[in-house]
Amino acid sequence: MSISCQQDQKTSDGWELLFNGKDLTGWKPLAGKADYHVEDDAIVGVMTKGTPNSFLVTDQEYGDFILELDVKLEGNTTNSGIQTRSHFDSTANNGAGRVYGRQIDIDPTERAWTGGIYDEGRREWLYPLDLNPTAKTAYKPNDFNHFRIEAIGNETKTWVNGVPTSFVIDSLDDSGFIALQVHSIPDSLDGKKVYFKNIKIQTKDLKPQDFPKEMYVVNTKANDLSEAEKAAGYSLLFNGKDASGWHSARGGEFPEKGWKIENGIIQVQKSDGGESTNGGDIVTDKQYKAFDLSFDFKLTPGANSGIKYFVTLNEETKGSAIGPEYQILDDELHPDAKLGKDGNRTLASLYDLITSDRNPRPRKPIGEWNRGRIVVTPDNHVTYYLNGFKMLDFVRGSEDFRKLVAGSKYKDWDKFGEAEQGHILLQDHGDQVSFRSIKIKEL
Repeated sequence: MSISCQQDQKTSDGWELLFNGKDLTGWKPLAGKADYHVEDDAIVGVMTKGTPNSFLVTDQEYGDFILELDVKLEGNTTNSGIQTRSHFDSTANNGAGRVYGRQIDIDPTERAWTGGIYDEGRREWLYPLDLNPTAKTAYKPNDFNHFRIEAIGNETKTWVNGVPTSFVIDSLDDSGFIALQVHSIPDSLDGKKVYFKNIKIQTKDLKPQDFPKEMYVVNTKANDLSEAEKAAGYSLLFNGKDASGWHSARGGEFPEKGWKIENGIIQVQKSDGGESTNGGDIVTDKQYKAFDLSFDFKLTPGANSGIKYFVTLNEETKGSAIGPEYQILDDELHPDAKLGKDGNRTLASLYDLITSDRNPRPRKPIGEWNRGRIVVTPDNHVTYYLNGFKMLDFVRGSEDFRKLVAGSKYKDWDKFGEAEQGHILLQDHGDQVSFRSIKIKEL
C-alpha cells in the first residue's frame, strides 16, 4: 500500500500507520543531531559528521506488536537500525543522552548482518547473523528492503525481504518506543541518506508468521527451553537444580567436593589451580555423535576451564580426561594464554590446535556471562561460536586436522579427537568457573 494514497492512520486490515507520508507528526528526534525530514513519501535521515548515533523515536510506546516498513540505505560502509521497545537515558553521555534497547540491524557492509538483533547502548550483539549465515544474502544494497519485526511476549523475530533472519527470547523491556537510527559516521559519509517508508504496526489480534523450526534461537532466560527449542529437538543437559545426567570422569557418582550447584548454576570451586586435583572433571552420562551444544559460562579473574567432547574415558590420564576442547580462559591473567602456538590456548580456541578469531568484540568482561556454542555436523565439520560470533571451524579427521594434532601436545594419542562418539565434559582446572543454560540438540 503506497503511503502517498493513505489518508487515515488506520487501515481496514488492522494496521496503524506510524508515518502519515507528509510530516513527522508522532515522532521526535533524540540523542544525536542528524537531520530528519520528509522526502517523496519517506522519512529521510541525513548522515551528519561530528555527531553520535541519532534517533527519530515514536511519541508512543508499544508492548506487543508486529511492525513492517521499507528501508533504503545509501552506500555500503556504514549501517542503520530500527529500535524496538527502547528507552532514553537523558543523563548518559554527559547529558547528551543515550537511546538503549533492542535494535534490528541494517548492515550493507561485507559482514552482512542485516536483520540481526543488537542491544543498542547496553549488551551489544544478541543475534549476529553468524548464527544464520543463509540470511546474509537477503539484503538488497542501495534499494528498498522490506522488514518485518514481531515482538510478542519475550520473543522477537525478524524477516528481511521475506527471509527469516533472527529469533531472540529476552525478558528485558516489555514495552518502549520504536525508533529509526542514523548511525555516527566518518566525515567522508556526510550527507548520505537513509530512507524509511511504508511504516505500519499492528498491536491487536496479532497473528505471528511461521518461523523455520531449524532456526537457532538465542534464549537469554537461564536454564530455559522455549517451545520453539523443544520443537526443534533441544534438551537441557543441566536442569538448573541438581547433577542429574552428570557423573565424575573418574567413574562413579557426582563428585562429593569441588563442585557446587546453587541458584541455577553449576560451578567449579576454587582450589589450587591444578588440573583435576580437587573434584575432578565431570561428564555427561550419555555419549553423543553429532550435536549442537550451547552453554553459558562466567569466569573469575585468572580462571581456566574448558568444555571437552568426544571424551571416551578410555585413555589413562592423571589430569584431565582426553578430548577436543573449547578453551575457557581469562586471556589477560592466566599464563596458559601465552603458551601453545600463536594464541591457540586462548578463549574459544580449539585448545592447543586452532586459535579463535581475535576480534575483541565477542568477549564479555571477566565476571559477566558469555555464551559458547559448539556445532558438530554428521560429516564431522566443527564450528565454535562465542556470543554468537563464529570463532573457528575445522573438520575432524581431515588431513589438516591430523597435521595440527601431530604438532600438538596430543600427538601421542592415537586418532585424537576422532572417536565416533563420546561424553561431553566440564573441566575442573582448580579455578572458580560457573556454567548454566547447557543445552543440546542431536543432529
